[in-house]
Amino acid sequence: MRNFRELEVWQRATKLTVAVYRCSAHFPQDERFGLVQQIRRAAASIGANIAEGAAKESDADFSRFLQISLGSACEVENFLLLASELKFVNLDAETDLLAQLMSLKKQLTRFIQFLNNKVSATRRAGQRINFAP
Repeated sequence: MRNFRELEVWQRATKLTVAVYRCSAHFPQDERFGLVQQIRRAAASIGANIAEGAAKESDADFSRFLQISLGSACEVENFLLLASELKFVNLDAETDLLAQLMSLKKQLTRFIQFLNNKVSATRRAGQRINFAP
């Protein structure tokens, strides 16, 4: 079993989630059950899926959960861009969050590719190899 807390990608996802919570706290009160809830749920989902995937037995399963995390990161990006258009977030906060998101998405993509390559090599070899810390 992998320890998700040791994964840099999970640590970065958690840092991003905290930043999203802090930023969305300044959105209009009437968005509390709208955009605030949506962006926070999507942000929290990134790290949660990394953690859940780390507990899976196979690299293929872990990769699927990382793909879900990547989808959630894209959701956060969408909601952040919407919030920016609605003038709920200032330019500095938007720039910082988008930079964190782009970096996290790239890291998730590289991790997914690594695991998928590992799974493919294992299948070609006719064995099943799991990630071991």
